[in-house]
Amino acid sequence: MITLLAGGVGGARLLRGLAAVVPRGELTVVVNTGDDDEFYGLAVSPDIDTILYTLAGLAPLERGWGIDGDTFYVREELDRLTEKGWFALGDRDIATHVYRTWRLRDGATLSRVTAEICLARGIGVRVLPMSDDPIRTEVVSDRGVLAFQDYLVRLRAEPAVRSVRYRGARKARPAAGVIEAIEQSSLIVIAPSNPFVSIGPILALPGIRPALAKARSRVVAVSPLIAGRAVKGPLADMLGAMGRNADVGAIADFYRGLATRLIVAPGDGPRQTADAVMEILEHDILLLEPQRAQALATFLCGLAVAL
Repeated sequence: MITLLAGGVGGARLLRGLAAVVPRGELTVVVNTGDDDEFYGLAVSPDIDTILYTLAGLAPLERGWGIDGDTFYVREELDRLTEKGWFALGDRDIATHVYRTWRLRDGATLSRVTAEICLARGIGVRVLPMSDDPIRTEVVSDRGVLAFQDYLVRLRAEPAVRSVRYRGARKARPAAGVIEAIEQSSLIVIAPSNPFVSIGPILALPGIRPALAKARSRVVAVSPLIAGRAVKGPLADMLGAMGRNADVGAIADFYRGLATRLIVAPGDGPRQTADAVMEILEHDILLLEPQRAQALATFLCGLAVAL
């Protein structure tokens, strides 16, 4: 069994490859919910939806988020009725948010709602929100404290990030099955997602770090950087604003004590191995095409067998 800790498009791209090579029922993905927010009165879980749409074959290959070919007529009408919105909700996408909001107000947990959507979409992978309790990622920046979606979408990641915090994480609990998935898996993979805003909220939950530290020999992280640049998102700029180098060493430091192996892009390893805090393995990690994602997934499965 393999468990993937993931958030957003980077995690979804690797998950596409894993789902193609790991037998049905043997793959679990624990998804960041620190990005969750409310728009137009609807409960929106961006990372969960990106994962679900990818597994259902609905997500556009290049963009990665939303539903391929979706239209935005409802959003346009809402803009006429209210001030112009800045968070894109497609017409088919809105159906997911309406259903989630309705079920949550009925008293269902986010885990239950996610499982129901998986069943309706024919998704065989077990998708677990990191928690059923509300956790909100906040960016402390040169423009003050910002909700993550304000920072990333409304302000286009322009503010300089000083630090990231996870409101509500200390009082929250991991969702049912999350700790067990880490304990029972032969391999735990940390996706090439932004460590601060996609993986950090998961690690902030009570019990997650100790579980990973105990399973450290079975934990492998995939770098979200290639030659010092993020494939997608503001990670490199965030590292620079925090006074850190945008390199493999920074990623290795972040996962110190939690993983024994870090997979990096070809050529990124040799310059770092002398100072690395874990074993550095080189492999193609640019997962823009499904075939490349499957190649990395096959490599990861080989590690699982070896372990």
